[in-house]
Amino acid sequence: MSTPTPILTHRIIHRGRKFDFEVVRIERLGRKPLDREFVRHPGAVVVVALLEQPSTPPRLVMIRNTRWALARKGEPPEVIYECCAGTLERDGHGQTEDPAHCAVRELIEETGYAAANLTSLGWFFTTPGMTDERMHAFVATGLSYVGQKLEEDESIDVELIDLPRVWAMIDSGELRDAKSMLAISLAHRRGLLPAG
Repeated sequence: MSTPTPILTHRIIHRGRKFDFEVVRIERLGRKPLDREFVRHPGAVVVVALLEQPSTPPRLVMIRNTRWALARKGEPPEVIYECCAGTLERDGHGQTEDPAHCAVRELIEETGYAAANLTSLGWFFTTPGMTDERMHAFVATGLSYVGQKLEEDESIDVELIDLPRVWAMIDSGELRDAKSMLAISLAHRRGLLPAG
């Protein structure tokens, strides 16, 4: 015997600059309704940027990003290592930006590097218990420096890190940003990063 499909009702409780907050009521036959709060997100990108130069070993272009959401009450925000990333923009008609276009834009904005080549690694849900955000992952190669174009609210430093150190940072917990760890691992498993 199959379970009847629950009826869902949706109510936006706040429209944010980048994402919305919604209450979903789940009506279940013969049971008490459940209310759940979710973040409705347009999606985002993460970019594993591989810098290959003749005179040095291959390095990833990583950022040190000030993350205000990680500031506990009475404490300063954390500055964490990440691959560059960003939210898909919406136009005036509600259409969402192409993820590859967003990846190119965010790479330049946050790191100052433009890519000759962009390879998709697919997408994944970031936190399905609280949001519908889909993170699109890419590897960027053929990098050339064009200069950072940070947004007014961004505080980002760029660091070039060789691959052995990146793996050591993951192992030690120095790199603890999940989207970055997963994107680097996907790139490695698909043979898009040199051995290191």
